Amino acid sequence: MSLAERPEEKVLATAGTPVRSLDPSDASPDEGVVEDLPLIDEKAVEQLTEGLLSHYLPDLQRSKSALQELTQNQVVLLETLEQEISKFKECNSILEIDALFSEAKHYHSKLVNIRNEMMMLHEKTTKLKKRALKLQQKRQKEELEREQQREKELEREKQLTAKPARRI
Repeated sequence: MSLAERPEEKVLATAGTPVRSLDPSDASPDEGVVEDLPLIDEKAVEQLTEGLLSHYLPDLQRSKSALQELTQNQVVLLETLEQEISKFKECNSILEIDALFSEAKHYHSKLVNIRNEMMMLHEKTTKLKKRALKLQQKRQKEELEREQQREKELEREKQLTAKPARRI
């Protein structure tokens, strides 16, 4: 390439510094790197930096704002997702509570049935006790009447038995 084809060498040549070729045979790798580099114009570096920044900076800023917006949207989405998960957990707990209530209702009806059966059994036992008491009293009365009847019969037999007449 000629000097006209290399714009960076042209800038350096116009600055008044001789242009060196960087041929590997000219310099050893152990020699100072700073000495091998050509002098660069600070103003040119600044202009190139500004140009590079002005070219890429708007895209980078748009990308940065888009990433920030995306991050905010992800945070909102995560919060919404956590809220939905908590709703599902509440829904499951509500279902569990509903199942517990239905089970409690079932056992309550069983208890009511048992109570009713116990009251019915209590009434039956009370009636049976009264009946047993009446039967016992009736038996005792009948026994007493039989005993009295026997005594009357014995008394009557005694009266009916022949008595020797008294001779006077």
